[in-house]
Formats: sequence, C-alpha cells, structure tokens
Amino acid sequence: TTHYLFIVVVAVNSTLLTINAGDYIFYTDWAWTSFVVFSISQSTMLAVGAIYYMLFTGVPGTATYYATIMTIYTWVAKGAWFALGYPYDFIAVPVWIPSAMLLDLTYWATRRNKHAAILIGGTLISLSIPLFNMINLLLVRDPLEVAFKYPRPTLPPYMTPIEPQVGKFYNSPVALGAGAGAVLTVPIAALGAKLNT
Repeated sequence: TTHYLFIVVVAVNSTLLTINAGDYIFYTDWAWTSFVVFSISQSTMLAVGAIYYMLFTGVPGTATYYATIMTIYTWVAKGAWFALGYPYDFIAVPVWIPSAMLLDLTYWATRRNKHAAILIGGTLISLSIPLFNMINLLLVRDPLEVAFKYPRPTLPPYMTPIEPQVGKFYNSPVALGAGAGAVLTVPIAALGAKLNT
C-alpha cells in the first residue's frame, strides 16, 4: 500500500510542479512573450518528472499516463476560469501527451534501457514540446484582444500587458533599455574592433 501511495504522491506533486513551472503560459496575456521560457521549463519538468515516474514503475506507457494527469489538471483550471466569466481562450492548455508518448516509445524500443530513455527520450521531449505548443497557440482566437481585454487579476501591476500605441513613445524602462542597447551595439562593436587592430 505504501508503494502505490508513494507513486500517487509523486505523480500529483510533480504534476503541480510542472504546471507551476510554466504557469504564465496558460494565460494568453503572456503566452506569446514567454514562449521560449515556457518551452525550456516545460520540457525540463516533463522530462524529469515523466522519466522519474516511468523508471520508478518500470512500465512503458507510464509517461503518457503522467502527461494525461497534467492535461486533466490543466483543463480543470481552464474550466474554472471559464466559469468565472473569462473567455474560452483565456487559458491555452499546453500539449504534453505526444511528447510523453515519444518518451514511452523510446523506453520500449530500447528494451527498457534507462540511459537511452533519459538521453534519447529527453531530447525528443525538448524538440517536440515547442513544436506541438506553437501549433496549439496558433489555434487561439485573437490572443492579443484576449490579453488586453482580460488581463489576469493576479498579475502585479508591472506585469500587466500594455496595449501598444502606434506612433507614440513606448514609456517603458525595459523597452528603452533594449532599444538603447540595440542602437549602441554597432558603434561599440566597431570601436572594440578598431582598438583590437
């Protein structure tokens, strides 16, 4: 009984950890701007959690089961936000299951070789998650309208999306710093090259 209870605890807690690692991607106000960060965090969390869970049981198919649990959790969260009056597209549910299936297939094809599962399966996860989730995000209806019209209430003020003003100066220290850095890069690089010669 303790053995199976431990499996359940690992599955639930690692699922929550994976969801929270890319929490901001669920909400369309940050789904596009944080895509790179999301891809890194989610592929890492899925690979670590699913491989640990799969090797603990030793059964191919466990990683897909793990990803299915995460998907169900996320759809429940999506339904909760929808019940609160937010639009259907306010939360974009990440796609974990196909990547987990690739991991299970690797584990099965290599005759349950744990090193191959970690190396090959982990690589397949990191390569496939961005692809599947980009397709998923492309299906979101008018993400900018949803982002600006329905900002997430739990966001602090400095993270609230600001609708771009065409033809006006974008009053943001981050944007100002990035723009100044981009403008100064060329003359600084040219000066550095001149000093080296």
